[in-house]
Amino acid sequence: MPRILILALLLLGATARAETVLVSNEKDNTITVLDGETLKQVRTVPVGERPRGIVLSRDARYLYVCAGDSDRIDVVDTTTWRVVRQLPSGSDPEVAVLHPDGRRLFVANEDDNMVTVVDVERGVVLQEIPVGVEPEGLGLSPDGRYLVNTSETTSMAHVIEVATSKIVANVLVGARPRYALWEADGKSFWVSSEIGGTLTQIGADDWRPRGQVSFSIPGVPAEAIQPVGMVLSRDGAKLFVALGPANRVAVVDRATRQMERTLLVGQRVWNLALSTDGTRLFTTNGVSNDLSMIDIQAMRVLRSVPVGQAPWGVVVKP
Repeated sequence: MPRILILALLLLGATARAETVLVSNEKDNTITVLDGETLKQVRTVPVGERPRGIVLSRDARYLYVCAGDSDRIDVVDTTTWRVVRQLPSGSDPEVAVLHPDGRRLFVANEDDNMVTVVDVERGVVLQEIPVGVEPEGLGLSPDGRYLVNTSETTSMAHVIEVATSKIVANVLVGARPRYALWEADGKSFWVSSEIGGTLTQIGADDWRPRGQVSFSIPGVPAEAIQPVGMVLSRDGAKLFVALGPANRVAVVDRATRQMERTLLVGQRVWNLALSTDGTRLFTTNGVSNDLSMIDIQAMRVLRSVPVGQAPWGVVVKP
């Protein structure tokens, strides 16, 4: 094979793995930008107060940042790494999800029991949808037809029909539900319950629970096992769950709903994100102020690196 072709293939392989890990730091009001391969810090981006939920635009050009104490969404340009716009969000935005149309941003407003719908192109609020007390997690079905909101105090998952903005189901789950994650086929979704210490799988055909996952770790008190962020493996076989102050990520067999093992990461693990090729998992550890990287095939933690103060959200930019 000609040397030029070999070099081109090597460069193409290197480019294919190039990615950037973005972390929101709740206490120092910044976004940490890391090289996804080396985990070297590239830069720090100042944003509004108490940034938590973060989500990329469909083309990954912009990062939408929920600045909770500033009552707004900051829009970071990922080419210049500057805040270029500020969007209205409602009171105390905590998390957000972007509709497949790339235009409607759904925001959970913890203070006023609302889900706010924002048009990111025009920069205006389209609608406010009343939900349960302390709305927290949000999850959009793959086709964008249904939005799930979890309300902490109500201990419910509210299923909202996006086209009508009406709640079509209220599903009781474990105490203090935090995160909602849809299956890729849109046939069911998962809800993590932080204080209840469980996951609940809910079917999209009848909005009823299909089963539950519970956790037990030798030497770890049950009250310290607090499931929060979740992500599915690329093949959908494994469900990775951040267990909060248990300082571990649980690996769950999705089909059997059984925990297979746990992986020890940093302190107070909050949220998770997969690498673009699905081979690595990144975790934000809110008390140890670091980010851990897990090799999924080997099922081991490769290393942890410091980020900002109280890291919370994490996304991977291709």
